[in-house]
Amino acid sequence: MANKRDYYEVLGVAKGATQDEIKKAYRKLAVQFHPDKNPGDHTAEEKFKEVGEAYDVLSDEQKRAAYDRYGHAAFAGGSPGAGGPRGGFHDPMDIFREVFGGGGGGGDIFDMFFGGGGRRRGPGGAQRGSDLRYGLEITLEEAAKGVEKELEFERLIACKTCNGSGSKSGSGTKQCRTCGGVGQVIRSGGIFQIQQTCPECQGSGQTISDPCRDCHGVGRAKDKTRIRLKIPAGIEDGSRLRSSGNGDAGTKGGPSGDLYVVISIKAHDLFERDGFDLHCEVPVGYPTAALGGEVTVPTLDGKATVKVPAGTQTGSTFRLRGQGMKRLDADRRGDLYVHVQVAVPTKLNAEQKEKLQEFAKALGEHHSPMQESFFERAKKFFF
Repeated sequence: MANKRDYYEVLGVAKGATQDEIKKAYRKLAVQFHPDKNPGDHTAEEKFKEVGEAYDVLSDEQKRAAYDRYGHAAFAGGSPGAGGPRGGFHDPMDIFREVFGGGGGGGDIFDMFFGGGGRRRGPGGAQRGSDLRYGLEITLEEAAKGVEKELEFERLIACKTCNGSGSKSGSGTKQCRTCGGVGQVIRSGGIFQIQQTCPECQGSGQTISDPCRDCHGVGRAKDKTRIRLKIPAGIEDGSRLRSSGNGDAGTKGGPSGDLYVVISIKAHDLFERDGFDLHCEVPVGYPTAALGGEVTVPTLDGKATVKVPAGTQTGSTFRLRGQGMKRLDADRRGDLYVHVQVAVPTKLNAEQKEKLQEFAKALGEHHSPMQESFFERAKKFFF
């Protein structure tokens, strides 16, 4: 990670660059270093991957905010952007198509520039499976301490009947009649000849003569999958975790996609989170606020005691160091801020009212700094 270049430097833009500026910079560099324009040039290929990774982060507001705050460490291990630039929803070719208006199908600007015919396939038409998204809701306590969850979801796996071949016999394939086994077809587009993926064989060059009766020749079938996933302590709302290889199975022997788990954290009854700090409103009785004393307050680890001085007012804040959320980038925790709300009694009996009136009389008209300050500023309205 120490050898990684700054993403803004990679794209040649300022840190405050707009999304349009970032996109324009990427378009220029992607065309310059595209592998199809630099065949056999490994340096150009690496640069193409580098600018794709930089664009994947800086074009996403959430990833960009994490990168601006933590740098490359934002996407390491169990960090907020774990699985981000390298394991996100894009590979460099997908980002290229996205920026240049292509959808991975034939006939788009990607095909016109490079004759690509959509998503690249491996030998025999092998194609990587799709990535999947899973929304997982956890409690604040689970986010604070970390937790392991069992996930159950449906995905496409290699058909068990034909072992993913799509053929009943396992070898019932023949050369595609539409493309002659090439996997590509060419059509005229005005002054251009546009090369596209063959719609009959989907680029494999082969068709199945005896389709499997269970998967109908597709080679994949739906199946329920269970996995266990570790949620790191301190994870933030909206973070994405990647489970490699747990997406849909690939076709024609291609690799499986990945599963992306998007974390949402339930609202808490007592605590409000702000980054790695927590805030909590605690009622304090009027006698304790006036005379001073100790107040028991909740924390994620149980309870703690806070000393409040005499004359504590509503809105007074006390900080408990290290009682907040664990930080993902360090072995330490945020703080807990306790906000005082002075509890005024609402039901008094006759004796209590009488004593309170005597108390108020003994105090005088303006008996607190807050009152004195207010009436000093407001006296021009009263006289």
